Amino acid sequence: GSPVLGLLAAAGVGILMGLLMSFISVTMQAEQGISGIGLHLFGLGLSSLLFKTTMGGVESIEGFKAVRIPLLADIPYIGEALFNHNVLVYAAFLLVPVAAWVLNRTTVGLKIRAVGQNPQAADTLGVSVKRVRYLCVCFGGMMAGIAGASLSIALINLFQENMTNGMGFIAVALVYFGGWRPFGVMGGALLFSFVNSFQLWIQVKGINIPSDFAIMMPYVLTILALAFATNRAQQPAALTKPFERGEN
Repeated sequence: GSPVLGLLAAAGVGILMGLLMSFISVTMQAEQGISGIGLHLFGLGLSSLLFKTTMGGVESIEGFKAVRIPLLADIPYIGEALFNHNVLVYAAFLLVPVAAWVLNRTTVGLKIRAVGQNPQAADTLGVSVKRVRYLCVCFGGMMAGIAGASLSIALINLFQENMTNGMGFIAVALVYFGGWRPFGVMGGALLFSFVNSFQLWIQVKGINIPSDFAIMMPYVLTILALAFATNRAQQPAALTKPFERGEN
C-alpha cells in the first residue's frame, strides 16, 4: 500500500474522532477529562478490533524512506542524527515556527487564544466560540492521527496493538511542561526523546542496570518535569470549561 494514503487515512480518522470529541465536550458540554479518557479507550478497542479482523497479525508495511540531506548529513557526530530522517520528522520541526507564528501573529491565532483565555469577551467581539473550538479540536485530532500513523509508516514500518504505549499522554504532559508555547513544547519533546534514546542505548550496551529501571527513565523525567515546572499557570484560563452564551 501507499504510505501517503495511509497518512491521509490516519488524518481523516483523527478528524472524525475530533468531531466526536467536539460534539461531546463542546455541544453536549460533558466533562472533558472523563470524556477524553472514554474516547481514548474507545479508540484503543476499535483499532484492536479492526486490526484483528482485517490483518490478523503483525505485518511489515511499506513506509516513508529516510531523506538524507547532502553535505549537512556529512557533518561529524551530528550530521546523521539531524539530517537523515523521513519527511515527517522534517515537517514536525518546520511546524513549530509555523505554529508559533500563527498563534502570535495572525488573526486566526488571536481568535484561538481569545477563545481559550476569555470566551465571553471573544463572543462579545463576534467570534464564534463553538466554531473555533470545533475547528481546533478537529485539527488536534488530525495531527494526533498523523503522529500515530508516523510510528507505523515512518519509524518501525509495522502495526501492532497499543503500539503508541501511552505516548499521547506524554504529549499532553509536554504541553504543560512547555508552558503552552510551541518552542517550549519542542524543547520538552527533544528532552524526552533524548532520555528515551539513552535508555535504549543503555540496554544495547549491556550496562548492568535493571531493564525495568531503564525503561521507566523517560516517564520519571516527565513526572519530575511537571512537578517542578513553574510555568503551568500559563495555561488558558478557560481550559476544559464549557461555554454558554450569556454566562459571566
